[in-house]
Amino acid sequence: MAQSYDRLEGVIWYDGKLVQWQDANLHVLSHGLHYASAVFEGERAYGGEIFKTVEHAERLKRSAQVLDFEIPYSVEEIVNAKQLVVDKNGKKNAYVRPIAWRGSEMMGVSAQSNTIHLAIASWEWPSYFDPEQRLKGIKLDLAEYRRPDPKTAPCLAKAAGLYMICTISKHRAERRGFADAMMLDWQGRVAECTGANMFFVKDGKIHTPIADCFLDGITRQTVIGLAKKRGFEVIERRIMPDELSSFSECFITGSAAEVTAVSEIGGQWNFNPGGITKQLMEDYTAAVNPQSKAA
Repeated sequence: MAQSYDRLEGVIWYDGKLVQWQDANLHVLSHGLHYASAVFEGERAYGGEIFKTVEHAERLKRSAQVLDFEIPYSVEEIVNAKQLVVDKNGKKNAYVRPIAWRGSEMMGVSAQSNTIHLAIASWEWPSYFDPEQRLKGIKLDLAEYRRPDPKTAPCLAKAAGLYMICTISKHRAERRGFADAMMLDWQGRVAECTGANMFFVKDGKIHTPIADCFLDGITRQTVIGLAKKRGFEVIERRIMPDELSSFSECFITGSAAEVTAVSEIGGQWNFNPGGITKQLMEDYTAAVNPQSKAA
């Protein structure tokens, strides 16, 4: 069994200072634990450089504002703190996790006077999926839960509470022999995976669901830019499940997943990781590689 995350070695940036990993604790009555008043980011450092670090810090600030609190640090301060953690922990290829939450001064739905905390950790974390399967294509289950109507949840924030149904769906998928699950939106349209955006290929064109009830991921935006640079047409539109049989390729994107091919969804739809998927996997790898950018 892998070592528990609370027993890793290193330092964590916590409310403005570096603390030893085992000392980065919070009280059990923190509002963020009971009422999900917490926002976070998932980022990767390659060769010691955090990819799209400013964009992630900006989104963290926006997510907090959506949840009606203000992180008491500027984007620049957050960017610098993230880099400091990566540098101090000495792992150049690392996953980076900033998280902000309401503290424990008030316990109840209302917590307007609670202190807002910010912590940043980094650790070595290889590919989210098996590297060989990333090329061959992972298999996705169909999630029971759906992404909520934007009028019912702060769906454009990277908020901790929105991932509750993702955890349930991914656990169910793994028990059934799948790597992840595809989630529909509240109207039954294709939305995303439990932690990644989705893309499909048909007749040389790339199709992706409109991100209006789930995150328009930073990796998603990056891959769209890379695809357009290659001359591929990218169509953002509503996609219904009964269309999936018409697509030849499928891949997902995210900071953790990077670009990962999909070979099957729900035992109903099959895809062949083809030239477009493989090209974008290569282009993304080059984009995040500091040496490639310097060349």
